[in-house]
Amino acid sequence: MAVFTEVSDDEARVLLRGLNLGELRELRGIQSGIENTNYFVTTQDVLGTKEFVLTLFERLTFEQLPFYLHLMKHLAQHGIPVPDPAADANGDILHTVLGKPAAVVNKLEGKHELAPGPEHCAQVGAMLARMHLAGRDFQRRQPNLRGLAWWNETVPVVLPFVTPEQAALLRSELAFQNHVAASSASAALPRGPVHADLFRDNAMFQDGQLTGFFDFYFAGVDAWLFDIAVCLNDWAIDLATGAHDAQRARAFVAAYADVRPLGAAERQMLPAMLRAGALRFWISRLWDFHLPREASLLKAHDPTHFERVLRQRIAHPVTAASL
Repeated sequence: MAVFTEVSDDEARVLLRGLNLGELRELRGIQSGIENTNYFVTTQDVLGTKEFVLTLFERLTFEQLPFYLHLMKHLAQHGIPVPDPAADANGDILHTVLGKPAAVVNKLEGKHELAPGPEHCAQVGAMLARMHLAGRDFQRRQPNLRGLAWWNETVPVVLPFVTPEQAALLRSELAFQNHVAASSASAALPRGPVHADLFRDNAMFQDGQLTGFFDFYFAGVDAWLFDIAVCLNDWAIDLATGAHDAQRARAFVAAYADVRPLGAAERQMLPAMLRAGALRFWISRLWDFHLPREASLLKAHDPTHFERVLRQRIAHPVTAASL
């Protein structure tokens, strides 16, 4: 969400008028994140001011993007509070700005809860389960593009930038995850559309109540358990050490299971999937940190954070029975 591509007010006005979203009042670059160019957009029409988010996609292609945008539209139509892509007069929700694919979505109310308690985690768990169930009849299919195949491709690229100890951990964990992925337990995991990046800064709360999830641009069809693991690796850990927070994790999993109970294969695979979630983000942060792209507001995340999380998950496995 750094600004890689500068969008002028005039260029934004043309797009907004084509979407019938009102007249531009403010265009402001969003500094956080590292994948796409994002702007907050304020417009005005006869009903008053409205707020949107304009995204220009820097890596995803015109061919890949319909999955993400139509998934958001599908979830919004099924009552899940997610950004709803705006359509033009032809009904198209994927647009072009400065030659790049773009979308405009409504801005969710509230703010991030960066120090969540069990009550916040419970709300996220319940909403995630509702989202998974709502996605069961989504017809489009696209794999998780940051899944195992990408890990296998990317680890050799980042190995020259890490210490021998880190390289040994990356290699051993990647071998372990390939072994797990080939197992019958992995094949038995229920699958469907997943968010795959539902960190604390991709959810909004207002007055203590969850108002929605956003930033679906890592979504794909994968094991629902992977989504749960990614969440637990952020919402239910101590950020300083990467250590597991049992109280928050129990609140999350209990609320999720009240909506969609976990199956036997999911309960068996949880420790390995928590390791997989940590590995995925350690690899991507190493890649972004050591092979950055230029952006006017770019701040790469610290890769060592998810190295700590992975080491914690290996040294202190979290079983479903403990939750």
